[in-house]
Amino acid sequence: MYWGLVGLAALDPPYIFWNRDMSGLLRAKPTVLDAGPVVHARACPSCGAPVEALDPFCGSCGSPLAPRPEGGDAEASPQSRFFRCDSCGAQVVIEPSQRSYTCPFCDSNYVVEYAADQTGRQAPEFVVGFTVTAEEAMREFRRWLGRNGWFRPGDLKAAEVAEKLKGVYIPFWSFSMLARSRWAAEIGEHWYRTETYTTMENGKPVTKTRTVTETEWWDLSGRHHHFYSGYLVSGSRGLKQDDAERIKPFHLAAVRRYAPFFLAGWMCEEYSVDREAAVAISRREFERLEWEKIAALLPGDTYRRLEARTEFHNVGSDLVLLPVYVLSYRYRNRLYRFLLNGQTGKAAGNKPVSWWRIGLTAAAAILAVIGVILALH
Repeated sequence: MYWGLVGLAALDPPYIFWNRDMSGLLRAKPTVLDAGPVVHARACPSCGAPVEALDPFCGSCGSPLAPRPEGGDAEASPQSRFFRCDSCGAQVVIEPSQRSYTCPFCDSNYVVEYAADQTGRQAPEFVVGFTVTAEEAMREFRRWLGRNGWFRPGDLKAAEVAEKLKGVYIPFWSFSMLARSRWAAEIGEHWYRTETYTTMENGKPVTKTRTVTETEWWDLSGRHHHFYSGYLVSGSRGLKQDDAERIKPFHLAAVRRYAPFFLAGWMCEEYSVDREAAVAISRREFERLEWEKIAALLPGDTYRRLEARTEFHNVGSDLVLLPVYVLSYRYRNRLYRFLLNGQTGKAAGNKPVSWWRIGLTAAAAILAVIGVILALH
């Protein structure tokens, strides 16, 4: 592939356009106009993919779309710019929140980089590139779909791909913070004693001995501190945190300083989970880890009633773009989603269940229990 950078210094505010032709040839640069006839091609505010004017949902990422006002297309916002694709000549509107763009008429891919003070949003700081190709991701989807458990429909392999496989850079928040905790607990120390007891064997009383464990409890309190970092919080409302956990980990040792050319040819979603909401999720996770670390360091043989009050200091954050493949597939008129880590190839997603197989298993279990009861009687 050939990569190109065209700086348009004459524009105010500044724009940088990156373009990759999927055939490997560098296309002519796009042109930004201030006025002129324009096709109002609607773009998904989450991933930037082109959508039809009346679509209620984005076909690429599934995000709900605000309805158009009656009477036609919405007017461009005051900050909107008219974009002319020099590959096919189409003119469309690009919004300040739209970082990557695919021409809906000729499928040319562009990255539109805006000045940070224009959008008022934090710009990405780091990026991890795709190492899994689209062909490998599609093969993994077929393998994943074919791994049918007993409770999956037998014809699941016949599921139809409803949407094209999309490689998307998803924004993630990465936080670092120092946890300082005060804790209190009851520490248990075991001691042992031997006692005798009498039992009946073959109709005769027999005296035996046994070891009994006793626990002595002590109140204990103290302080603990630890520096945490590296927990990734999804900045996308389309990729819930639970789904993000299923395709982790991402190896952050491969992180690179963000540059627009990384996005050429790929979709990129702007964050819809702001920093304040993400840091709250991260704090809950670090509080859980802090509790586990304190519990692991407690002396004695056991503990109970552990309580920890944690405060966080020196909170830092990075906005990282991470590679994820998203694919929707349809089985018996129902839509399901498949996710794949674009760096490691780890797959996750939703699969339909076979209710008749579940019912058959439950019926077999009930019959087995009934058979045991009848045998005992």
